[in-house]
Amino acid sequence: MNRRSLVVLVALLVSLSAWGMEVAGVKVEDKIHIGDADLVLNGAGLRSKLFFKVYVAALYAQQRSNAAETLINGAGPRRMALHMLREMSADTLFAALREGLQANVAEAEWTAMAAPLEKMAAIFRAVGTAKAGDNVVLDFGADGVTVGVNGETKGRIEGAAFARALLRIWLGEHPVEASLKKALLAE
Repeated sequence: MNRRSLVVLVALLVSLSAWGMEVAGVKVEDKIHIGDADLVLNGAGLRSKLFFKVYVAALYAQQRSNAAETLINGAGPRRMALHMLREMSADTLFAALREGLQANVAEAEWTAMAAPLEKMAAIFRAVGTAKAGDNVVLDFGADGVTVGVNGETKGRIEGAAFARALLRIWLGEHPVEASLKKALLAE
């Protein structure tokens, strides 16, 4: 291979590396920047229900890990980005998240989540319908979760315990979809 061909090949590979992967036709970025932090793609996969493609989920963290508990309990910033593939009402999306939460927390913990769940429901109701192509992001910090849609912050739910519980929807012992959990953990 001559030098010019090698330069073109390297340039092509560098330009392609800006995207981590493609899932169900959705290009997923390899790296993102939130606030002061640079995050890397931990994994991405497709959420489907029955025969319907619902969304592409991408999990970002400061360091890659295939250990769910490390990602759930991490103190640093993390992001779960959901690229919607179909229209979903706020009530339907919130009900799915609520179901996933309930499947992954103990009863005492579930009872303690009444206020954060109500706050999350209010945020989703204010957003309304998530349309195909919309990007819903959940930014996890040490003290809570910030919800955004299409680059606009919609609200914040305080509480480290709630943030950890919310991540269990995808990474817990009873994830919303086992194959999606594997994809998010890059297994």
